[in-house]
Amino acid sequence: MNLHEYQAKQILSSFGVPVPLGIMAESVDQAVEAAGVIQEKSGSQFCVVKAQIHAGGRGKGGGVKLAKSLDDVREKATNILGMMLITPQTSKDGKLVRKVLIQQDVYYPGATPTSEFYISLLLNRAEGKVMVMYSPEGGMDIEEVAETKPDKIFVEIIDRKVGLQPFQCRNVAFNLGLSGEAFKNMVKFVKGLYDAYMGADLALLEINPVLKTSDDKILAVDCKMRLDQNALYRHPDYVAMRDIYEEDFAEVEAGQYNLNYVKLNGNVGCMVNGAGLAMATMDIIKQSGGEPANFLDVGGTANAERVEKAFRIILKDHSVKAILVNIFGGIVRCDRVAQGIVDAYKNIGDITVPIIVRLQGTNAEEAKELISNSGLAVYSAVSLQEAADLVNKVLSN
Repeated sequence: MNLHEYQAKQILSSFGVPVPLGIMAESVDQAVEAAGVIQEKSGSQFCVVKAQIHAGGRGKGGGVKLAKSLDDVREKATNILGMMLITPQTSKDGKLVRKVLIQQDVYYPGATPTSEFYISLLLNRAEGKVMVMYSPEGGMDIEEVAETKPDKIFVEIIDRKVGLQPFQCRNVAFNLGLSGEAFKNMVKFVKGLYDAYMGADLALLEINPVLKTSDDKILAVDCKMRLDQNALYRHPDYVAMRDIYEEDFAEVEAGQYNLNYVKLNGNVGCMVNGAGLAMATMDIIKQSGGEPANFLDVGGTANAERVEKAFRIILKDHSVKAILVNIFGGIVRCDRVAQGIVDAYKNIGDITVPIIVRLQGTNAEEAKELISNSGLAVYSAVSLQEAADLVNKVLSN
């Protein structure tokens, strides 16, 4: 589960990681009021208005602006709130900005920066361990640094049996070229990041940039944070931070019916039971000349109602030109799924998208007979190859 920047910084702060002063606002008046509080606490008239969406590159899209007065905050907040912000990480339509973070400006009078760094914590899948990845080239896209200056990227692999060791924190500070008080503060900073990563059950923690100020303080100026979905049961307070407006509406709706749905960019919708079979089905679609439009696992206890809901969700995607239903009847009975398909077809009505159905396993024969006698325009397949051929056929017509 992704978090907004202001939420991520709240979590970091709870683990003792230094962050700039910041207040979230949902209206222009709230933004001006928040700026007044920050001006009073920071002693500076300068602050930053930052759009809050689940996407990086906000500054490139005009979603991060420096304000030099309260009137300037009002103008910047008016322009940003309600805008469709387009960044390299959003669709071509962008995302609607519903919130802004009013943040202390750490780059102007009283806190002149001297250095920017990049630090992230994530799983190193090759090692099966958490790693700290860091670079003295902060403020840039890390992908660009990796491509143009690979020698500027450093990694510390952490053995979870012993945790992050003090010498590894010192390695980070040393490789970032720090000394004196800044060195000591960076060691504490890295330890705080690791505590937050483990304590909050994070899947990703990225700070870009990490700022060393002129008085040797270390601050997390920006933050990207992703929670481990499977560990949310341990953090009910974090669950409350979920912003469904930042998620795909179809995926949110699917979750309400315990359907595992992920939107993709193809033209063939697929409905399957079991993640492994779903992956194989997407391979079939690719090999037949199509592109998967979604990942949808109806689960092992699919009934007629859930199948109908699944159909409705798939059909909301107007890029879908065909639907492939591939069900193995182990726990679930094929005839129940078939009945769900028939009911969905009749209840939804006016379905113009070709449907290919492959049902194998418990009561497969009864299921095939049920579909064949329904009088509906549904293609029936027995083997995977036959299903692939039918997908190719309907896409070619």
